[in-house]
Amino acid sequence: MSQQMVDLIETVWQSLSALCADFSPEQWATPTECPGWAVQDQISHLVGSECRLLGRPAPAHEPADTSHVRNDTGQSNEVLVDFRRQFSGVEVLAEFREITAERLGALRAMTEDDFAVETPNPLGRGPYTDLLAVRIYDAWVHEQDIRRALGIPGHLSGPVAQHAYGRTEMAMPFVVGRKVKPDDGTTVVFEVAGDVGGTIALNMDGGRAYRMDAAPASPTVQLSMNLTAFNALSTGRWTAQQALADGSVAIAGDRALGERIVGEMNFMI
Repeated sequence: MSQQMVDLIETVWQSLSALCADFSPEQWATPTECPGWAVQDQISHLVGSECRLLGRPAPAHEPADTSHVRNDTGQSNEVLVDFRRQFSGVEVLAEFREITAERLGALRAMTEDDFAVETPNPLGRGPYTDLLAVRIYDAWVHEQDIRRALGIPGHLSGPVAQHAYGRTEMAMPFVVGRKVKPDDGTTVVFEVAGDVGGTIALNMDGGRAYRMDAAPASPTVQLSMNLTAFNALSTGRWTAQQALADGSVAIAGDRALGERIVGEMNFMI
């Protein structure tokens, strides 16, 4: 099972490598929806994250601009990103390929006991597989950042996209129950269309949102979108105003509640 997860991270790394292979300098410099980051910075971020996991020390570097940084994690990420702005996109991609090949070799050499070792991850502590699951998700999210910035849609189907959708899906009870907090008895249905997606039906009970076995015929509110919108909203790349104005999200039922939910879908904060 653990090596199947390694297969997923190899797949998303290969997808990124192929996507970026022939970028022009202008494409590398294209701004993305991550504040302050261009396409090249997305790859630099992934390089820096995997360097950390290889135990490589962070460069002694002070970023020129941190006005878009929100927290300590963002600050440490910015050091690794800004340091690589002295290089070309082609050079950063070469480093990405080198680092991910080394990481893949280390992951392939791990045993099931290694994968079971409790390890820190962005959500706390857990087996190493929890950290690997986050890394797969993170790489796919940043791949989608690049694709949206350059208008090159792709990798919205297959096992990596399914993995990313599953992690986002798991967060929706938290979004509805803990962030929006509608009244008990409220039913919320997310309909995510595409090769990867599905129905997420939730019912409020005792101040918490619980999954339902099937969507009710007439939910309090239904939110319909595709995987791109589901991902962009849940990672804070798009605002509710943007997604609703351009038709990326359709709301049926209680519109005011639906708008509140869309506005709170970012579970990354």
